[in-house]
Amino acid sequence: MQYFIGIVPPDEYLERVVAFQKRWLSNGLPNVVEPHVTVKAQSGLTLDMAWLEKVKVVCSSFSKFHLSLSEPALFGNQVIFLSVQSNELLELHKKLVNVVAPSNELMQHYAELDLYTPHLTLGQTYWGMKESEILEMKSEAGYVLAPFPTFTVSYVRVYKEVQPNKYHLYEDIKLA
Repeated sequence: MQYFIGIVPPDEYLERVVAFQKRWLSNGLPNVVEPHVTVKAQSGLTLDMAWLEKVKVVCSSFSKFHLSLSEPALFGNQVIFLSVQSNELLELHKKLVNVVAPSNELMQHYAELDLYTPHLTLGQTYWGMKESEILEMKSEAGYVLAPFPTFTVSYVRVYKEVQPNKYHLYEDIKLA
């Protein structure tokens, strides 16, 4: 079982994103996890749970902040996502990575610190979509999912893998 930490958009927008994702029957991502922005990937979030208390300490001293979702973009032709703007998110990411202290190899594998690009994934070839569908989704996301929200982040969500490739809420941790 693995864990990761994310930020969930407001419920109304989350529902819009899920409905949009499900328009492509090949998109298996909605069956894996709800739409979210990853703050801290799986690296170092071990089964012994020693990291959880450290994460709570960081969050308890980190103020609520604003996050803006914006225009769709691609990682190659394999991943379609909504862009994210928030300087505070970058700072929270760094603090969480530093307190969890995964190995350099794991940070590299999970694209953390300098490799971190905050985003909200809409679909990807890994979860069943074809590259042509990714491009189609990108062309539609710009107007179907607009206007893109700015919202206050008051908590982060810890996700737990409950079965292979299926993540559910484990715990919400409030920010200061």
